[in-house]
Amino acid sequence: MNPTTLTNFSASCQRTYTLTVVCLLIWGTCGTVLTVAQPIHTFDIVLDGGRVIDPETGLDEVRNIGIRDGRIMAVSSEVLTGKQNIDVSNLVVSPGFIDLHVHGITNREQEYQARDGVTTALELEFGVPYLEKWYRSREGKALINYGASVNWAVNRVKGLDAMGPVFEEIEREISGGDFRGFPSVMNHFYRAFSVELSKIRTVEMLNGIRESLAAGGLGIGVPSGYIGGASREEVFRLYQLAGKMQVPIISHVRPGGTMAVQQAISNALLTNAPLHIVHINSVTRSEIGLAIEIVQTAQNKGFDITTELYPYPAGSTGLQTAIFDEGWQERLGISYDAIQWVATGERLTKETFDKYRKEGGMVISYTMKPEWIRLGIAAKDVMIASDGMPYAALAHPRTAGTFSRVLGKFVREEEVVTLPVALEKITLLPAKRLETVAPMMRYKGRIQVGCDADLTIFDPQTIIDKASFERGLEFSEGIRYVMVQGVLIVEDGKTVKNVFPGQPILGKYKK
Repeated sequence: MNPTTLTNFSASCQRTYTLTVVCLLIWGTCGTVLTVAQPIHTFDIVLDGGRVIDPETGLDEVRNIGIRDGRIMAVSSEVLTGKQNIDVSNLVVSPGFIDLHVHGITNREQEYQARDGVTTALELEFGVPYLEKWYRSREGKALINYGASVNWAVNRVKGLDAMGPVFEEIEREISGGDFRGFPSVMNHFYRAFSVELSKIRTVEMLNGIRESLAAGGLGIGVPSGYIGGASREEVFRLYQLAGKMQVPIISHVRPGGTMAVQQAISNALLTNAPLHIVHINSVTRSEIGLAIEIVQTAQNKGFDITTELYPYPAGSTGLQTAIFDEGWQERLGISYDAIQWVATGERLTKETFDKYRKEGGMVISYTMKPEWIRLGIAAKDVMIASDGMPYAALAHPRTAGTFSRVLGKFVREEEVVTLPVALEKITLLPAKRLETVAPMMRYKGRIQVGCDADLTIFDPQTIIDKASFERGLEFSEGIRYVMVQGVLIVEDGKTVKNVFPGQPILGKYKK
């Protein structure tokens, strides 16, 4: 057998196959060096002649990829035969992009995500209530892979008599497939976030979180910055539970910048809880360099602590939330004219701020400097996650353009990081972040034999985001093909209609 046709099996993507494969152990056990003799056969799809980049093994060469039954079955320099052969020469073949932080969780947002190269999009900051029903509502209907953490914010007020009708309404939305995620939670529950829990109620809340983990939750969403009623003890009990069950805390830290980051890390170290801090750019702003150094110091000491950022100098959230409680101008370092009302695109005044805050709705807040974003993108092991919002014509552009912006603006144009490093931040690192809680993630974020055929193929010379604060949402440019479980959902730069290959990403405690 010609040595150039041999394929190495990665330890992370080994599986048991029923097809005829003869494994010859040459220099050790599987996962070290393994040569494979394969009979001549036809793959479902072959990607011909692309620049294949696998962040885990360091592969960055022109290769052909053979796909069968939703998995990568060959990565070869030899000619492969497929039922469908696609010429991807002059294009980059990457693992599908994995977004750990989305709030837009319907197919409308998923099309924008897919056109930005995303194959897995997860609601981990806030999570989703009634997880079992939500997962069931998405079966066979999702364009890309989906999943969520346990929603602590809602769980903590279950059982309160005054909240009964609200829970009935949100359960109906989820069961009926009408749940829009973050806006639904905020509209129904934001006033209850100021409720302070008794010790008995705290115990009941923790029991409810265990039940949600058994429904497939990917960790515990702990948006402390929104839950003003949560005591330090309540939050610490969450970390204790996460440490005991070894599931990640996904936290939007309290107001306080780097001090709040230190508080979250302290809780994690004391309880042995895995911790992921969301959008470190917007919660620490000018202190982002110090905050990242603190996270990296914890990592270097062996603690399971990670972080992410989005590549824009503006954030987005609900105007009615605790983020804009008294003192917001001093905390955020902005005034009314730095806030944009998403529904109309107008900048606010004191009068419109007061009016819209009573109504409730989404805003964009310009709180960061471009140099802070560049610093975060350049930092080692800091992931990219969109914090993408639910659909609105003038929604934050991160909803549609996060990953193409990184690869176009910060890789090609500004050379802040290299292409392989950027791809690691949006594929392998997010997959590895979740592997301990969701073992199926070991087969994503990689291009290796046995891994899932979730792939993104793009033109490195043209890829760029097109969504903007002024024009609103637009599909990104340069994403040529996107594949989920071996099924094309974007072909030749266009959305493939009426295909829904997205699969649920489930936590290890799923019963």
